[in-house]
Amino acid sequence: MLLTSALPLSRTRLTLMFVLGTSLTLSFLLIVGRVLMTGHYTFLFLIWNLFLAVIPFALSTLLGIAQGPLQTRMLVPVGAVWLLFFPNAPYILTDLFHLDTRPGVPQWYDLALILSCAWNGLMLAYASLSDMQRLVQARLGFWPGWAFATVALLLSSFGIYLGRYLRFNSWDILTNPLTLFYDIVNRILHPFSFPGTWGVTLVFGLFLLVGYGTVRLMGRAQEDV
Repeated sequence: MLLTSALPLSRTRLTLMFVLGTSLTLSFLLIVGRVLMTGHYTFLFLIWNLFLAVIPFALSTLLGIAQGPLQTRMLVPVGAVWLLFFPNAPYILTDLFHLDTRPGVPQWYDLALILSCAWNGLMLAYASLSDMQRLVQARLGFWPGWAFATVALLLSSFGIYLGRYLRFNSWDILTNPLTLFYDIVNRILHPFSFPGTWGVTLVFGLFLLVGYGTVRLMGRAQEDV
């Protein structure tokens, strides 16, 4: 049900958007509830992270709605912006690092809160990637579509490393391009000097790819019933 090849504004697509919206609302309510219980803004940053995670889904939806020549003209520029913001969605998985025992709220509440946000980030990432893969597959074929999805997930894992450990943001490509470029090229030219970079990229990339493939197969299994 989550990932489908149906038209963007079909009943299934609208249902998907409703479910994702409901899930995002739950995360928002959990965050607000924690603020009201504790009087602290500890996890308020997750609202911003969720907003960033929605951007690639919104962009892929926009491309899906566009038709004919308009979609063709938009594909490269919008796709480039999509790829730039795409890592923000699975990045929320790493916010589990913030789980700790804190006064004023049970730890299980914080666990549910962070897991809810991480789930939304992952589902937004998979739904968005499915949209983009479908567009690529329609133009280039089945295997190029999967090659695109695989590369996108590996690049997003590299982006997760840049964001979590080097504290770069998507907009640093405009506001701090030289430092970003230097850190990326330095790790490419000297891979053995940065084992953590490639460990995070490979492990998270494989995890995301296996998860994506599983969700796709589950969707196909539902269609075959």
